[in-house]
Amino acid sequence: MTLEKQKTTIIFGVPTLLMVTAFFANLFVEGWNWSPSDFGIAAILLFGTAFFINLVIRSKKPLLTKLIICFLILLLLALVWIELAVGIFGTPFAGS
Repeated sequence: MTLEKQKTTIIFGVPTLLMVTAFFANLFVEGWNWSPSDFGIAAILLFGTAFFINLVIRSKKPLLTKLIICFLILLLLALVWIELAVGIFGTPFAGS
């Protein structure tokens, strides 16, 4: 039970660390200019990803299946993040 709790803490600790880092970078790094909506979108993406990865890890599937599903979830996160940042697919919600 403690091991499961530690895994969950680590899974949700990574997005928390990333959000805190982004917050302080926004305060002190020149050129880093995130609005409150940028932080909200980043939090939804990062914590949503952590939630789904936590679900996959807690499932009773074989290890290889878990790894493949987690890889696909992280790939989807990267594609959405890149699209929002620079618009590689040219969707209406693309950045820049």
